[in-house]
Amino acid sequence: MIPKQLTLRNFLSYRATTLNFDGLQVACVSGPNGSGKSSLLEAIAWAVWGHSRTVAEDDVIHLGTLEAQVDFTFEHQQQLYRVVRSRRRHQGGSLEFQVQTEQGWRPLTQRGMRATQQLICQTLRLDYETFVNSAYLRQGRADEFMLKRPSERKQILADLLKLGQYDDLANKAKDRAREAKATVSLLETSVANLEVQVQQRGAIAQQAKALEAHLTTLQQTDEADQTRHQQLAQQQQQRQTLVQSQSLLEQQLSHNRTETERLAAEMAKVTTQWQAVTAILEQAEEIAAGLAQLQDLETEDEAFSAKFQQQQTLQAERDRHYQAHQIQAQQLQTQRQQQQQERDRIIQQLADLEPILQKRAAVQEALVALTQARDRLQHLDQVQLQVSPLRQRQQMLQRQLDQTQAELTARLTALANSEYQLQQQQAQQPQLQQAVLAVGHTLEDLTAKRAYQEKVREKGIERRHFMERLQAEQRSYETQLGHIEQKLQLLQQPDAACPVCDRPLDQHNWDDVLQKHQTEREELQREIWVIREQLAVSEREIQVLRQEYRELEEEIASYGHILEQRGSLMAQLNSNASVAQQLAALGQERSHLERCLQERNYAQDLQAELQQIEAQLVQLAYDERDHALARGQVDRLRWAEIRQAEIRQAERQQTQLLERQPQLEAAIATLETEITALKESDTVKAIVQRDEQLAALGYSLDQHQALRAQLKTAQAWRLRHQQLQQAQQQQPQLQQQLAALADQQQQVADQQTELTTQRQTLAAQLAQCPDVQSELQQVQQRQRDRQQQREQHLSQLGALRQQLVQFDQLQDQLTQQQQDLHQARRGYRVHQELATAFGRNGLQALLIEHLLPQLEAETNHLLGRLSAHQLHVQFVTQRAGRSRQGKLIDTLDIVIADAQGTRPYETYSGGEAFRVNFAIRLALARLLAQRSGTPLRTLIIDEGFGTQDREGCDRLIGAINAIAADFACILAVTHIPHFREAFETRIDVCKTPDGSQLLLSR
Repeated sequence: MIPKQLTLRNFLSYRATTLNFDGLQVACVSGPNGSGKSSLLEAIAWAVWGHSRTVAEDDVIHLGTLEAQVDFTFEHQQQLYRVVRSRRRHQGGSLEFQVQTEQGWRPLTQRGMRATQQLICQTLRLDYETFVNSAYLRQGRADEFMLKRPSERKQILADLLKLGQYDDLANKAKDRAREAKATVSLLETSVANLEVQVQQRGAIAQQAKALEAHLTTLQQTDEADQTRHQQLAQQQQQRQTLVQSQSLLEQQLSHNRTETERLAAEMAKVTTQWQAVTAILEQAEEIAAGLAQLQDLETEDEAFSAKFQQQQTLQAERDRHYQAHQIQAQQLQTQRQQQQQERDRIIQQLADLEPILQKRAAVQEALVALTQARDRLQHLDQVQLQVSPLRQRQQMLQRQLDQTQAELTARLTALANSEYQLQQQQAQQPQLQQAVLAVGHTLEDLTAKRAYQEKVREKGIERRHFMERLQAEQRSYETQLGHIEQKLQLLQQPDAACPVCDRPLDQHNWDDVLQKHQTEREELQREIWVIREQLAVSEREIQVLRQEYRELEEEIASYGHILEQRGSLMAQLNSNASVAQQLAALGQERSHLERCLQERNYAQDLQAELQQIEAQLVQLAYDERDHALARGQVDRLRWAEIRQAEIRQAERQQTQLLERQPQLEAAIATLETEITALKESDTVKAIVQRDEQLAALGYSLDQHQALRAQLKTAQAWRLRHQQLQQAQQQQPQLQQQLAALADQQQQVADQQTELTTQRQTLAAQLAQCPDVQSELQQVQQRQRDRQQQREQHLSQLGALRQQLVQFDQLQDQLTQQQQDLHQARRGYRVHQELATAFGRNGLQALLIEHLLPQLEAETNHLLGRLSAHQLHVQFVTQRAGRSRQGKLIDTLDIVIADAQGTRPYETYSGGEAFRVNFAIRLALARLLAQRSGTPLRTLIIDEGFGTQDREGCDRLIGAINAIAADFACILAVTHIPHFREAFETRIDVCKTPDGSQLLLSR
């Protein structure tokens, strides 16, 4: 991640500022304490990851404002990205993520801030914790690693390496091991219970066989009763048929009596209707006279309705003309009022323009001064265009010279370090030979133990296979023993048959069979006892072999390390052969580099070009302060142009207003004339004409209503006329209905006589058929009792069979649970081993052990630059304990050595301690960036350099410049003046009443 531009608005101590990082490779952020230096760097972390040093999220908002926003543009893998994060007080925040394309900024923002934040981390492959421990060296954390105890240092490394995930895995493995152990306990109990239950199957089978025999007897008895039941049911069915026929005749007789009564009632109803129709036909003349009177009233009502329609039409026309007259009058009044208001507004505007026009003379004088100041500024701008590229080239040449000198110095330092290491290596030749011999003897012993361990493992596998064969034989014998036990139980029952051929046995044969099965049972029990003894002995042998295997495993655990150590020693021994030649070559190169540095005999073309550029700058004599004063004078006089534009605008407005005023006076007079003429218009005349026509029409609403009341009373004659027409139509129909009803009454009487004869015949047949219902119920009761008993036996038999099925299922379940028990025990062992492997002494310790050599090498490389190779750091992971056995214990001690020897960390001065802390901190940052898979392109150093003298600061600056080629941007934060002056590019931060401000100087 390479920063390109940072824009702040109301963030912490800043109100509004923008910092462009283009051209900032190595820069110093300086300013007094509390000015906002760290806040500038906090803005980057807050924009990208949403983290800051504040406790509450709203605390990042500048005091007195409502919303804070940070706009950060950066480059990552040759692609330009932009992050905009904002937060509004008490209302939450927003996050936008964009990428630059040929068409412009394309949004990558996801649905929700959490998803967008996750996409940013995935794009950068860098989270906040790795950032603050690698690219961002935060203030006050330089000596954090050194001041911790050895155990806490390991914990810091574990946290930085994010080894906590292995703790989570270890805890999960422990949880699963506990679950597996609980499962093993439950399965062991369940298997024991199932074995007890399965042994009860033989007794249940005997009970089921007895119930099946009893059910056969009940079935035979029930068949005889079923035959008798069928005979009695046929007789009873014949009697029921006769009873039903008799009941049907009684129903038909009852229906005939009901039909007779219905016909009589209908005859009376029709007779009544005939009389009513006859009475209506007698009033025909009176109904015709009333209908004629109704028709006369309807004709008169139509005449009144026509006059009513004419009156409504005239009244609507009068209302329309009146409304049009009112609208015209209102429009003219509104227009006159608008014209009067516009006339008053023009008068007021003319009065407001007068003060502006009175400033013409003062503005003309200021414009003349502005023209002179702009000519001066234009001249200085042209000189600046000539000076700026010269200064940029001067800085670039100076930076290249400094970088060349730093590279030569770094190379000289590396040569001295390499020469020292080669001398030490050459002096260690005898010790290496002795060490190689000692390691060789140790490897021979460990190789012999590994071969013996393999034999122990093969012996254990052989014993395990032997135990599996014994267990299979034991299960076979136990199955045979179970079958014999079932046969013995069958022989104990009275009149028992042969359990093999199922034939009856006499007393002699029964004794022989019983004796034979008892003998087989004893032999099987002896075989099972022998197998159990052999299993116990084999188990003890396996335990002994397992213990011996573990002891050998512990002894040969260091085999790989010893083998690696021997390879390393052999490589060192082989490399010592060319040490002398390397020392001679290094000495020649070191002498050459020292002469070049003393005589400044390097980059001659750059030095010559630099001197030429400095002479040109002296000739141009450009001063930035004069340029700034000229620019300020132009800014101060720009008000004259604004006032000149205002005066011209006022003159144009005055001319327009004076032209508009007479037009408005004429328009107001015209509107007053139109209002007077409206009173004699055609609309008023039309209203008077409609009033005269309404008076001449002579329509009376009271007469019309009285006529409608008479018409409503006469409407009854129309109804009576309709009734007369219906009576004339109904008279022939009623005569036909009376004749039909008389015929139906005669037919019903004949059917009644026939049904009475049939009832007497059925009564004689029913007397000859006896009632066997009582005997039939007795037979049915016996069948129900027997069926109930049979159902009980069937229920018991079903229950027994279900138990047998359950026993078979239990046997399958027992087999399955035995397999599950084996798997659970295996899972328990596996997860115990995983918990140990993921623990602090497993993979975590191996990862830290692998990291420490890299950390030590990187630290000493940086510390050599900072201390002229006077300081050296060594990480010690093991030391002798206080016990007499001298057992090694794990630790993480940091041993610091200088030219006088090894001393505790507390005895070093503040400047020396800071250099050690800074080197370790920067080495950790580089390693973390490498492990995250993201190159460390940006380095932010927010540390206190107050413990360093001038020489120490120069070494720090030299070290920073030496590593500058590895980074695209390095920012160092300090408030020390002489440290600030050592940087060519500076970002000065100052606090003002309007918030912190930035000043970039190159």
